[in-house]
Amino acid sequence: MVDLKGQYEEIKDQVDSSIQNIIENTSFINGPEVHQFQKELEEYLDVKHVIPCGNGTDALQIAMMGLGLKPGDEVITADFTFAATAEVIALLNLTPVLVDVDADSFNINVEAIKAAITPKTKAIVPVHLYGQPANMEEILKIAKEHNLYVIEDNAQAIGANYHFEDGTVKKAGTLGDVGATSFFPSKNLGAYGDGGAIFTNNDELAHTIRGIVNHGMYERYHHDVVGVNSRLDSFQAAVLKAKLPLLDKYNSARRKSAKLYSEALKSNENIITPKIIGEEDTHVFHQYTIRVTNGKRDELAKTFQENNLPFGIYYPIPLHLQKAYLDERYEESKFQVTNKLVKEVISLPMHTELDEEQIAYITCVINKVV
Repeated sequence: MVDLKGQYEEIKDQVDSSIQNIIENTSFINGPEVHQFQKELEEYLDVKHVIPCGNGTDALQIAMMGLGLKPGDEVITADFTFAATAEVIALLNLTPVLVDVDADSFNINVEAIKAAITPKTKAIVPVHLYGQPANMEEILKIAKEHNLYVIEDNAQAIGANYHFEDGTVKKAGTLGDVGATSFFPSKNLGAYGDGGAIFTNNDELAHTIRGIVNHGMYERYHHDVVGVNSRLDSFQAAVLKAKLPLLDKYNSARRKSAKLYSEALKSNENIITPKIIGEEDTHVFHQYTIRVTNGKRDELAKTFQENNLPFGIYYPIPLHLQKAYLDERYEESKFQVTNKLVKEVISLPMHTELDEEQIAYITCVINKVV
């Protein structure tokens, strides 16, 4: 699904020398590489504060801790996403409220958000799934009207642009009160291990979060807030620092591959290819996910396995049907899109080293089976 070795070849000399330098100066935790990467990512995103942390799940949890959400507060998020989004809500004894998504974008449905708001609702967590931002303009309006926080799960969409109706353009993850991302190796900006970061333009919130990530300390052995141990190590920062200047190039390569996939599949009446909502640069194609509409998704997956072709099914079970998140409040009639998507979606190989021959082979297999 990803070719990390091929990607490494372009940055090999910089990564190798940086890692050797870290070993020699033993600055393994919170070293110069971490601080340099933080500053460079702040400049790239045009955001006031980037707070690196241990992984993307921690980033979401710490963002919620920083906002001071209390047990019993309701947090609305998408049913069609990876479990980490709901997981951190539950871990903090908040109440996850799962809602349906849009069929075109795979992202959280605005009308479903409106219907789910109660007096206990305190936050909305839009997930920018597969690399395309959710409908943030409308979500921000809803949040303002109901005095809710917006926490962006930007694990899959770093580098994506969001275009507001007035012409303003901002990076995904910097639009709400706080954003969280993952640097898992397969991400568009991936480390060589775990890593994550939190983004915000709120000075006070940033200060709180900086304490939380380091055991609640601002001064050594003075614990001012309840915190966790979640830090980005210097090795990962060195890798990310080498990749960051290439992120736009990486994302452009993904968009090019997505166009080739869509062109090769456009005449197949049993396939729905991904739809870009708005401008081309809004989608960074962390995943290229098609929908197989004639019931042959699982047959296609089996064929891929038999031919040693990588694929992913993200996600095969809705969160509202997972044992950990079962809740008698949920009605199946309110998850019609999600319940359909889990039976149809399949993600194809998508990375910066894909070439036309590989895409032609993959799509040929698809068109034969489906």
